[in-house]
Amino acid sequence: MHIHGFHPVRETLRHRPHEVVRVLVGEGRKGNRRREIESLCARHQVECSPVGEAVLSGMTDGVHNGFVAEVQAIAAVDKQRADPDLVVLLEDVQDPRNLGAILRVCEAAGVGRVLIRDRGSAPVSATVAKTSAGATEWLETERITNTSSTLRALKKDGFWVYGADGEGDPPWDIDLTGKVLICLGGEEKGLRHLTRESCDRLVGLPMRGKVESLNVSTAASALLYEAVRQRLAKVDE
Repeated sequence: MHIHGFHPVRETLRHRPHEVVRVLVGEGRKGNRRREIESLCARHQVECSPVGEAVLSGMTDGVHNGFVAEVQAIAAVDKQRADPDLVVLLEDVQDPRNLGAILRVCEAAGVGRVLIRDRGSAPVSATVAKTSAGATEWLETERITNTSSTLRALKKDGFWVYGADGEGDPPWDIDLTGKVLICLGGEEKGLRHLTRESCDRLVGLPMRGKVESLNVSTAASALLYEAVRQRLAKVDE
């Protein structure tokens, strides 16, 4: 697998350097970013080779910014900072850049785990990794095959399930502390009908302007940081 882009390559070298086979850097790239990558490679004894930009472009399906890492496999995630009681479920998010943006928000907000419905969702590809700015290296993700059975299992484990929907209640009117699962649907149709029915409550963001809806990654950011606000406030009580 190839990871491309400065931030994803840097986070891979920081988090799991033992799985990096080699790093390729564009010959014309200069400055602090190149020096930082070369320093990390030297520290972890990872091969770092300058190559032509055309070589890098042929190895990736997106903008590489002059940095590509060849890695062996996805490793286990360090859960030290993650909140195991805050989980996100995604279904039918088909745009890899949207998926990457959501994963970036999830990691920043300290989400313990992201569940991705396998059928109908974009894979966690190199493009997703780059868009996430390296968050895929720190975030636990799991592909699931059946949303309904997953929700039943999580409810049995004590989770409250909230589905993101434009007709839902504002997040600040809902208790988002404790064991919380937030479900987010795809770009076109949102949550599937059965998933909506399986939720304990729907949560939405009031639209006070003229646009009718928000991008799913933007909605994820607003909802998750309201959950973070509530959870931090509860800790301070």
